[in-house]
Amino acid sequence: MEIFVIIIGAIFVNNIVFSQFLGICPFLGVSNKISTAIGMSGAVVFVITLATLVTFLIQEYILTPMGLDYLQTICFILVIASLVQMVEIVLKKITPSLYQALGVFLPLITTNCAVLGVAIMVIQQSFNLGGALIFAFATALGYGIALILFAGLREQMELSDIPKSMKGIPIALITAGILALAFMGFSGLV
Repeated sequence: MEIFVIIIGAIFVNNIVFSQFLGICPFLGVSNKISTAIGMSGAVVFVITLATLVTFLIQEYILTPMGLDYLQTICFILVIASLVQMVEIVLKKITPSLYQALGVFLPLITTNCAVLGVAIMVIQQSFNLGGALIFAFATALGYGIALILFAGLREQMELSDIPKSMKGIPIALITAGILALAFMGFSGLV
């Protein structure tokens, strides 16, 4: 039951974008097309899960035993940057079209505060390794769901008659706010 609570809480109730406001830059930047949003979601799920695994192990077996907890943020940033570089190299070789579509937003995963935020939240909430990985995967999945839903709404808005002054970012921010309110409806689940 605890695993179910972690998953539902991370995906819907405490969605990293809508309730904690982390990862907003790629959320707004990559959400113009569903195909790009799906690719970015996959990359974020992979990076958040892998970064959480590596940072958890570094924290548990190196930083805490040696009394170097104050190096946590710097260490985590270096690990995340390295992992994103690996993902970028793999995507460039395996799916060049997705690599091209993501463009500048793939390196933005390095500075995506959602990745660092999840790695730090796992340590703060004192998860064990299994709980940390489940939380990280569910949080990343929640990010992906939010991104894909928002991309679908933005694609639909391109076909709608929107006043000129509201086109682009203004209507996107209003839509993101309404989507955040919709996610607040899940707050009583867990």
